[in-house]
Amino acid sequence: MKKSLILLFVAGILVLPFAASAIVIGNPPSGGINSVEQVVNAILTPVWQVFIGIAVLMIIVAGILFLTAAGDADKITTARHAFLWGIVGIVVGIIAFSIVAIVRGGLGV
Repeated sequence: MKKSLILLFVAGILVLPFAASAIVIGNPPSGGINSVEQVVNAILTPVWQVFIGIAVLMIIVAGILFLTAAGDADKITTARHAFLWGIVGIVVGIIAFSIVAIVRGGLGV
């Protein structure tokens, strides 16, 4: 019962960025999508929102793991690894989106 409730909560949180981006994607600009820049923006906006949601969720999960470790060295190690990989994921995501921005700037888009 408890695991299914947690799974339902996590699934609900993961759906929120899609629900928010549905408004942006469902209502394109008045003239429609006419350029490569608008296509890239239409794709990157929801991807960035999902990435932020997953990153926040990963940090929250790591915090919960720390709180529930109760001094057990193995659980604390697991929590530290979860936090470390959450931070690594955030850094990789920021670098990936920075590369897109650098390419855009180089192309003058």
